[in-house]
Amino acid sequence: MSTPVVTPRDPLLGAVLAGVEVFDLAQPLVDGMPCSPNHPGFKMSLTRRHGDMVRADGGSAASEIIVTGGHVGTHIDALAHVSHEGKLFGDVDCAEAQTGGRFRSHGVETISPMVCRGVLLDIAAQHGVPALPAGYGITAQDLEDAADRAGVRPTPGSVCLIHTGWSRWWDDPAAYLGVQTGVPGLTPDAARWLAQHRVIAAGADTTAFEQIHPGQGHATLPVHRILLVEHGIHIIEHMRLTELAERGVAEFTFVLSPLKIVGGTGSPVRPLAIVSRCHD
Repeated sequence: MSTPVVTPRDPLLGAVLAGVEVFDLAQPLVDGMPCSPNHPGFKMSLTRRHGDMVRADGGSAASEIIVTGGHVGTHIDALAHVSHEGKLFGDVDCAEAQTGGRFRSHGVETISPMVCRGVLLDIAAQHGVPALPAGYGITAQDLEDAADRAGVRPTPGSVCLIHTGWSRWWDDPAAYLGVQTGVPGLTPDAARWLAQHRVIAAGADTTAFEQIHPGQGHATLPVHRILLVEHGIHIIEHMRLTELAERGVAEFTFVLSPLKIVGGTGSPVRPLAIVSRCHD
């Protein structure tokens, strides 16, 4: 029996049916994975195992409890996450907004699902290294040069991802977090470059997105202030960008949707980069 040919009415569905390749940009959530000391770590345990209770028909079920901070693993920052001099983005008073134990303004549930253009700027490749040195500060010129090299640049409403190569240390939490060595990331002028391109979000394969100096930890986070507080641009951290970079995929359809955690400051996410099968 032959399979009927379906001509979809929706062009987007037609593109999907024609064949797409999906890149998973999330790190796995597992006990013991790298986690900033500022946030509670991820824990999962089975609360019911098969056989603990067996129904009369022989069926059984298993289930778990998950405990995690909102900024653990691959996650997105809501605008409620950072304040400066008592103010959130849009001059919202942070003390008033957080009254009652959850944010009444700029909570993570207010982030709209993202289905938009995405670009990858491979800063490690731009410097000819598998991974940037610990503590390296990515400048606006680095972003400009990487955009020229890839032949793409962020546009208004797009998402810009930054590949540093740092996720190679993901299975070594001490090296990945770089408390003593520092972690590569964006400098303030690079953050302003992103803001000038009017992206809606930016992400990287590191713990804090921005440059972390050796031995200083998260003492100051100026890039978070510039993006979240001054410009309302979301930040995505702990991304897995290796495969995308190795394949040389610089432009793609980006998909991300946070959990609707009402009044939360962040949410675990599983972002996707989607390209057509004929992508060269």
